[in-house]
Amino acid sequence: MTWPIKKLGEIAEVVMGQSPPSSSYNEQGIGLPFFQGKAEFGEIYPIPVKYCSSPNRIAEANDILISVRAPVGNINITKEKSCVGRGLGALRAKEDILNQMFLFYFMKKNENNWSRLSTGSTFSAIKGSSLRNFEIPVPPLAIQTQIVERLDKIAKAQKLNDGLIQKTDELFQSLLHKELNPVRDSKHSNGVNPAGPADASAFVKTSADKKAMAGKKNWEIKKLGDIIKPQYGYTTSAKDSGNYRFIRITDIGDEGELRDSDKKYVAISQYEAKSYQLRNGDLLLARTGATFGKILYFEEGEPAIFASFLIRLNPDTSIDPFYIWLFSRSQDYWQQARSLMTGSGQPQFNANRLKQIKIPLPPLEIQKQIVAKLSAIQNYKKQLLGQKAKLKELFDSALAKSMSKDA
Repeated sequence: MTWPIKKLGEIAEVVMGQSPPSSSYNEQGIGLPFFQGKAEFGEIYPIPVKYCSSPNRIAEANDILISVRAPVGNINITKEKSCVGRGLGALRAKEDILNQMFLFYFMKKNENNWSRLSTGSTFSAIKGSSLRNFEIPVPPLAIQTQIVERLDKIAKAQKLNDGLIQKTDELFQSLLHKELNPVRDSKHSNGVNPAGPADASAFVKTSADKKAMAGKKNWEIKKLGDIIKPQYGYTTSAKDSGNYRFIRITDIGDEGELRDSDKKYVAISQYEAKSYQLRNGDLLLARTGATFGKILYFEEGEPAIFASFLIRLNPDTSIDPFYIWLFSRSQDYWQQARSLMTGSGQPQFNANRLKQIKIPLPPLEIQKQIVAKLSAIQNYKKQLLGQKAKLKELFDSALAKSMSKDA
């Protein structure tokens, strides 16, 4: 069955935002939440930063907000009556024709297609007329409801899975904080005094510290320079093909994982690659740019070497490499790394500065116990991330099928 096509302006009220007087802006919660564009958007609902006591254009609760100034097309839903600035439009379905959540899902499906309707060579924007003339297939309300219920069910599973990921992250950070701190020093918020002596027992100041040190009397505070040998990577240009994958700083993700997108390669001889070929458990540190300080724990896959803006950390045999990677996820590590970096614009982190970072170090047996605990959490998170990807694929497929004009 082919659904009738309607223009958005025929089946929904379209409110184009307008900036109120700047004198009415405030951050004290006076008036209505004030949304100006995508910058305030969350996953589904916008996050109020400013408020407005003299709104010009108003979005009602549950209105769909669409970004109409660069970047265009992104959508959210208002939780409450709000003021909308000129970077947004508000959409309110006519309930006798259109289900509001059906409209939301349809706009979601087309979120990346709005650029073709935008105007302006240097600053893209969507005109109110373009929004009102946008065509939408409109099935009977009963079918709209069925579609919404089907998509809501998947969206609910996505929200539950995202909640589990968040709780897993919180558990990981809590356990990381507990396991990698031999003692809490009340004078230092990061736990281990970065200027302290090598013997962790010297951090005992209070009765709480004594309790924290129970069973940890063999811990030491060591500089990374005492336990690793740094090695800079290979200098060459990345190519689209070759016999070795070329790991670059941009290949390290936000959580110290290896990204699989935008892979690059190099073509070199085995002899030339020998000094730079990566082994299972190698640690690579990004020494410059946006990924500065992040450490990758490399797990074997295709043959790979590493680029010159990375430093391979070669720990001695008394260190579990994954323990160092875990430490790189801690506040202690990052506070020290940021204090040691150079460069005001582009952060820089060389081997000599890296060597100065201090790490709380238990005996190898304890390191392995800590690694086992935290690895179990990381492995569970990987499962959740895999489920997240499957749910997204399921949602996208259901959304595309549900919004077909001939569904």
